[in-house]
Amino acid sequence: MSSKGRFIVVEGLEGAGKSTAVACIKAWLEQQQLQVVCTREPGGTPLAEHIRQLVKQVHEETLAPEAELLLMYAARVQLLQQVIEPALAEGKWVLADRHDLSSRAYQGGGRQLDEGLINSIRHAVLGDCRPDLTLYLDIDPALGLERAKARGELDRIELEQLAFFQRTRQAYLTIAASEPGIVVIDAAQDLSKVQQDLIQALTDFWTAQHASLA
Repeated sequence: MSSKGRFIVVEGLEGAGKSTAVACIKAWLEQQQLQVVCTREPGGTPLAEHIRQLVKQVHEETLAPEAELLLMYAARVQLLQQVIEPALAEGKWVLADRHDLSSRAYQGGGRQLDEGLINSIRHAVLGDCRPDLTLYLDIDPALGLERAKARGELDRIELEQLAFFQRTRQAYLTIAASEPGIVVIDAAQDLSKVQQDLIQALTDFWTAQHASLA
């Protein structure tokens, strides 16, 4: 396999089980003797973590959807340049809790911002960078929010109305159906079945990577 690393992203609504999935995927990758760098968005660098706080906290002032979008991409490009690209160049595999698809779903679908605006920003700051594999954990928003509430206090985005998350989920599913490299995992299943499906998707990806180099 090429010495260049691979970029794997886990996506999903609140309560979909992304953190658990990341742990499962990391363990599997390390079993393949790979060096794995884990990141999260927004965040992943000291500066990007400050932006995360701005995005997540409830403020007296309403955060405009366009401002939220720009903050997300500011944190993303910082993470890309400081962590993701250097790790991939060193042959490490990067495993991310969220990436660009989140903005397309949350700000595009949820906030209903213009797709052309999002695409122009994507192109300007991310260039040709795309994940090699995206694993989208699909869950009914009502169930996901129940799980999120059980974890404790909700952040600014988690406090949105159910309709916001329904639009976000639909955007995820629409994009996943039209673009290669996105695997949809049913996150409402028992944890053992979710993990089984994740490992199957990783195995398929691993096999395809080896076959392309044969």
